[in-house]
Amino acid sequence: MIRTVIRIKNNMVMVFDEEGEQMPEFQGYYEDVKERILANASGGSVFNHWFELSPEQEVVPSEAW
Repeated sequence: MIRTVIRIKNNMVMVFDEEGEQMPEFQGYYEDVKERILANASGGSVFNHWFELSPEQEVVPSEAW
C-alpha cells in the first residue's frame, strides 16, 4: 500500500509503503507516474512536495500534488 509520496524539485517522485520501503514500480518522473500513483493511493496516503532546500517536506492534498 502506498503510504508516502514525495515529489521533488526536478519532478522526480519517490514512493514508500507503510514500512518505509521504496516502491520502485511507482517511482520516476512525475508525468510518467502521476496517474498510476493516484489510482493506487488510499485515503491514508500522504502526498508531499519537497521543492526547497528545507529539511521538511510540505504536505499537500492529492488534488494539489
